[in-house]
Amino acid sequence: DKLAEFIVNKEKEFSDLPEKDVEKAFNKFDNSNYVDEEKVKLTRNLLRRIYSSFTSRKLLSIKNISYKEVLLKHKSTRERFEHYKEIYRRIFHGIDEANVFDLGAGVNGFSYPYFIELKLKVNYIGYEAIGQLVSLMNNFFEKNKYNAKAVKGSLFDLDMIKKMIKSERGTKIVFLMKVIDSLESIERDYSKTLIEEMVNFSDLIVVSFATKSLGKRKNFFAQRSWLVNFIKDRFKIVDDFEIAGERYIIFKGN
Repeated sequence: DKLAEFIVNKEKEFSDLPEKDVEKAFNKFDNSNYVDEEKVKLTRNLLRRIYSSFTSRKLLSIKNISYKEVLLKHKSTRERFEHYKEIYRRIFHGIDEANVFDLGAGVNGFSYPYFIELKLKVNYIGYEAIGQLVSLMNNFFEKNKYNAKAVKGSLFDLDMIKKMIKSERGTKIVFLMKVIDSLESIERDYSKTLIEEMVNFSDLIVVSFATKSLGKRKNFFAQRSWLVNFIKDRFKIVDDFEIAGERYIIFKGN
């Protein structure tokens, strides 16, 4: 659509997002209830709400920043910073070597040193829509010679995700950490579609969501029972735990 294309090209802050994400957001408002100016404004506000909380100009402008500083500065990883080893220990229970596909990674790739501390052999692929974060992670991986890479792509591009997962051999673990709410705000029930597809190509899936608001530490009233019940009804739960205001559900196909 020309208006969606206009948003990508005109708005500098969205120019590095996959066009598919912008189009999906625009489609929510592309109806007779809104005039063109309103469609653009509402799309812009939605994209800002979703992606601005996961970017930091200060973070992107600092060179030679340590992995700990990145994890502490980034909103999506700050709360789990002191608990990474415990979280990964539970996810990798009984697993020493695996391919990790971190969908909607943000800067979670900077937690790679914790895999090393736990003596895990991990081939890490961070799949992220924000191009600046992809570059930030890849610079970190290359500098440290980690068995890892970041790939820019949309979580709404199922074909690309499936191709990426199929291309690797061995145990496959899919991370969907703190991405469910963002997906649902753009397309309702898309999370279910994504999970059902990922189960067919992976050995384990890890879904996490915040149980306390970012930074404010207030409990949410919504516990996402629709998501929990969906997973319980269709798949085999391996572990279910909460650490530092984030709930993790680890599951696999029956």
